[in-house]
Amino acid sequence: MRYRWSFSLFSMFLVCCLAAAGKDKKKVLLPNDILDAQTVLVVIDPDAGVDIEHPYANRSAVQDVEKALMNWGRLSMAVDVSTADLIITVRKGNGKIAQPTIGGIPTNNRPVILEPTDSGTRVGGHTGNPPQTGDPTNSQPQNPHQQVEVGQAQDMLVVYRGKRDDALDSPAVWRYSANGALRSPDVPAVEAFRKLILEAEKQRGSKP
Repeated sequence: MRYRWSFSLFSMFLVCCLAAAGKDKKKVLLPNDILDAQTVLVVIDPDAGVDIEHPYANRSAVQDVEKALMNWGRLSMAVDVSTADLIITVRKGNGKIAQPTIGGIPTNNRPVILEPTDSGTRVGGHTGNPPQTGDPTNSQPQNPHQQVEVGQAQDMLVVYRGKRDDALDSPAVWRYSANGALRSPDVPAVEAFRKLILEAEKQRGSKP
């Protein structure tokens, strides 16, 4: 009987030690390469169709997120995946699980560039590094078609690593979803990311 009682006390002591060890071991909030990022590319989620009632909602969300990031001042804007340390995708929600949209429209193509020449003005696309495979800013035109989009009803912002082929097919670094997450001018999703970065930096600084 005394043996069983001693064994029970030892088991309880072991469980308490393991629980304390688990509390002391903090989860890494963000890896170092994300904390050291300097450039970011903001795009519309390539899987998002164009809302029939609000066709410019996602485009406006991109601009609002870019403005919030520039006001933050930590990251500079990149023009494509090859120059972006981070890629942020945005997608506006309208509170509906299912909604009619138009698919097959390239929403993230690089802007047209006007280059003055001796003989006039040349119209061209993006120049510089060759595009990465799967670069959402270099998507090919498709056939526009009506569809019913089923899925996310809330605003969503997702962060990926850049400077790689098929970057958006890799696991996301962080995602944020909430009603009004992309609301201008405060853009709560960007503010949440800013706070996460600050907390992760404190965590990194406290390590021996």
